[in-house]
Amino acid sequence: MGTAVEGGLIAKALEDERFPMAQGKGGNCLNCGAVVTSSYCADCGQPLHVHRSIAAFWHDILHGVLHFEGKLWRTLPLLMWKPGHLTRRYIHGERAKFISPMALFLFSVFTMFAVFSFIGTPFTGASDLGGLSGAGSFPETVAIESNELEEKIQAAETELAAQPEGSPAAATLRENILDLKRGRNVMASMTLNEMPYPEVGLGDGSDASGNIIQTDDNFQNWKGWEQSAFGRKLLAGINQANKDPSLLIYKLKANGYKFAWLLIPISLPFVWLATIGRRGYHFYDHAVFTTYSISFMSLLFISCAILAALGVSVAVWGWALLIYPIFHMYRQLRHAYQMSRPEALIRVTFLLTFTVISLTLFFVILLALGILG
Repeated sequence: MGTAVEGGLIAKALEDERFPMAQGKGGNCLNCGAVVTSSYCADCGQPLHVHRSIAAFWHDILHGVLHFEGKLWRTLPLLMWKPGHLTRRYIHGERAKFISPMALFLFSVFTMFAVFSFIGTPFTGASDLGGLSGAGSFPETVAIESNELEEKIQAAETELAAQPEGSPAAATLRENILDLKRGRNVMASMTLNEMPYPEVGLGDGSDASGNIIQTDDNFQNWKGWEQSAFGRKLLAGINQANKDPSLLIYKLKANGYKFAWLLIPISLPFVWLATIGRRGYHFYDHAVFTTYSISFMSLLFISCAILAALGVSVAVWGWALLIYPIFHMYRQLRHAYQMSRPEALIRVTFLLTFTVISLTLFFVILLALGILG
């Protein structure tokens, strides 16, 4: 048996010219065929020694996803504390050291999807920044406002009963009661509960089932839309959203992951506007700045959501979520574009305004996709 094994090894070495390469002893690259004289192929970069083990397989997964060989640990500290230096160094050619902006962006999106799939909707266990603003959670706030509306409805109905029939005050009270009941229905819909006054609908031209009521007032507004295919699809989507708000919320979440990349082209013109007048910078530089900034904000949001899920006080992650993004944008803007402190402070105020506009446009697009999709 020993002789047979020895003969097989000798035969393999003679017949397979790549056998020395597989053992890391030199030869031709197994990938492109070029002559290898060091540990890596000079043409394609493949390592000289290749592995065929389960341990190597898991190593490839970790390396491919997280760049555990060092890029991640060189990139994240700079991204967190010196984002402007990271942006400038990457733009000016130091790219092998750091994770590319798009790779980091995709990593943050996939991480967000994985984390929120595990912990559910973020910040539901927290008091919705109640420790910072003094307000309660969203369901508690809706319940308080709903009770206030009920008290106003009862008071208005009591006052209406005391008015003589046909008086102007009675007509005004009826309109007020109708508006209050519609507001109460809206509050119920926000918490996915049944409407307490289904006969008045939501005040948007729909009935209790979410179907558009063709009254004399709103028929003129809708009939033009119904004559086009887009209008009919839009009205059908609005009706479906009224009937099943939870489905619309699910579509918003799903589209948020799929179309997160839209934040980059949406934000890019606004970054250019915020830095207008600074010469020597191109749209590529703005794209690197934008992508690194969005990646950091995503990772910060994920970290705060994890802290909230673990029961950490809102005073810890709440302030980080509210204050640190502004500080981070200031530092990245100042050092990436080599600005003075006063100039960076002025420009960051414009950048914050543009950020709100960009996020609003992004959510409008998601809402449109959710309704029309």
